Amino acid sequence: MRLGIFLGDFTGVTDMDGMLRQIVSVEDDGYDAAWLGQIFGPDALTLIALAGQRTGRIELCTSVVPTYPRHPFVMAQQTLTAQSATRGRLVLGIGLSHQIVIENMWGLSYEHPAHHMREYLSVLLPLIREGKVGFQGEVFRVSGALQVPGATPFPVLLAALAPAMLRMAGETADGTITWMTGVKTIATHIVPRITAAAEAAGRPHPRIVVGLPVAVTEDPAGARERAGQAFALYGQLPSYRRMLDIEGAAGPADVAIVGNEDEVEAEIRAFAAAGATDFAAAVFPAGGDPAMSVGRTRALLKTLAGRL
Repeated sequence: MRLGIFLGDFTGVTDMDGMLRQIVSVEDDGYDAAWLGQIFGPDALTLIALAGQRTGRIELCTSVVPTYPRHPFVMAQQTLTAQSATRGRLVLGIGLSHQIVIENMWGLSYEHPAHHMREYLSVLLPLIREGKVGFQGEVFRVSGALQVPGATPFPVLLAALAPAMLRMAGETADGTITWMTGVKTIATHIVPRITAAAEAAGRPHPRIVVGLPVAVTEDPAGARERAGQAFALYGQLPSYRRMLDIEGAAGPADVAIVGNEDEVEAEIRAFAAAGATDFAAAVFPAGGDPAMSVGRTRALLKTLAGRL
């Protein structure tokens, strides 16, 4: 199982150089990947293009770029450019985002999201894989080609949790990215559905990325309380709420990975046993000494890099 570090708005870094230094440190510490969130902060793909000039080995991944505000032709053009800038190390994670964001914040329609994504992929994937597309659908009608110097095809992962989206991720994309999804749900809901879809379509075995908050601490109860506060919003969004219900979890605090070094390592390894191919650790501060907790967590994860 590949091990990466998730870098999001919660890390507290406020300047671009600091963000790039974080990505460089992920490579220096031996991880397989840096995962960059795309919420309401910096543009992840721009950061990845910059980080590609300062790194040489790790995968540089988005988790995830919303599709609605970017036409698939523009997404292909930008991502192929980032792929060239990283010399072939981009992993593109895309997703629908959430109705509250698409409609209430951006003023766009969130009607028929699965249909939107299927047509979006019908434009995006041929441009990435073949450099050209001819597609006439209800949402998108696109005919054109792209020529980005130095660009090559790269993995496209779909933030898929519901059955229809998992089927789409297996049939057409290269895998899925999950968030706030526990080990039971990965084993019984995510892995069987996406794997079956990929096999039926004659596609390669899909990548299954698990993203969760992680903290090494001697105060697991306090860490869960902190996780419950820091990640409370995710327990209210419908797509994550359904995954928490399958897991039997009251909220994000119940799926956060917390405990001492042995306990955290065992929980992460359990995801590999459940069928996950990648783990993206969102290290968060916990306990009476948050800085010490972050240091212990990064120290443990560093020892696990390359051993999962």
